[in-house]
Amino acid sequence: MTVLITGGAGFIGSTIASACADRGHEVIVLDDLSTGVAAFADRHRFYRGDIADGALLDRIVRENPDIDIVVHCAAKIVVPDSVADPLGYFDANVARTVSLLTNLTRNGLDRVVFSSSAAIYDTPVDGVVHEGSPVAPPSPYADTKAVVERVLQAGATAGSLRAVALRYFNPIGADPSLRTGLQSPTPSHALGKLISARRDGGRFTITGTDWPTRDGSGVRDYVHVWDLAEAHALVVDRFDEVVGALRPFRALNLGTGRGTTVLELVEAFGRVTGQAPRVELAGRRPGDTAGAFADVSAARDLLGWEARLSVDEGIADALRWADVARRSGLFDHASAPVAH
Repeated sequence: MTVLITGGAGFIGSTIASACADRGHEVIVLDDLSTGVAAFADRHRFYRGDIADGALLDRIVRENPDIDIVVHCAAKIVVPDSVADPLGYFDANVARTVSLLTNLTRNGLDRVVFSSSAAIYDTPVDGVVHEGSPVAPPSPYADTKAVVERVLQAGATAGSLRAVALRYFNPIGADPSLRTGLQSPTPSHALGKLISARRDGGRFTITGTDWPTRDGSGVRDYVHVWDLAEAHALVVDRFDEVVGALRPFRALNLGTGRGTTVLELVEAFGRVTGQAPRVELAGRRPGDTAGAFADVSAARDLLGWEARLSVDEGIADALRWADVARRSGLFDHASAPVAH
């Protein structure tokens, strides 16, 4: 099977690309390298450009007429940035996705796996979200994911495409084989900031300690990126079983099925590194919520998928990747290979 992955030079997309390739699929990557790393894509057939570029999509399909399915990962993802620049986020994540889908379906490609977000859910009282939980995106970023899901569902209802949306919270870790990992030396999420603080001798800031959780810090579902990648690859393998003529759009939660608070993540980081991180407390950030974790029973029943790797393993793999990336100079990726 031939898989086109948008955003395939980023953290999530590149890991999905490796998981698909490991299953024997031919992988094609489309990425504009605004945040992605060329080295992550150059092991596959790589096209550099905008997902909304219709002429480029035409060319990709013309040169690769055997494309079977599209995994859509390209998006802006930083919550505080989306609060500061909502129009930019809706342009990048929604408007360009609509153009992408228009050009895909025009070229006869109607099978889409959308890398969505469990951030679209309203914060539940018990901390658990399932696919039928109320949707109430707390930030423009989350709202863009919810809107794209509605676009996909409308297209599926009209018969122009079929789609699976995979909703997940907080990916951590790296490809255990260290082929790819976080592409930024200054990542914005909690584990990345813990690693940066350890490297620089600084403090890790816990934003919000008055949430209605067991220790006051936000609860998250920290899932290993390799588990996420394997779930995406499983959906690629079994797409026609997951969706059908009677249900052309389906959403599935992915995660560990249990919550980890930020303070518990800090404790795990100290356990893995052998040294307790230095922390400081701060107020809530715009767009933050108390958090939640995913009920993943539907993915288990439908795909036979469960997260296998622990939070400690995710931390260990992220640390190993950070060392490899720093030694190799991977973060200095100003130059990129010429796209095919």
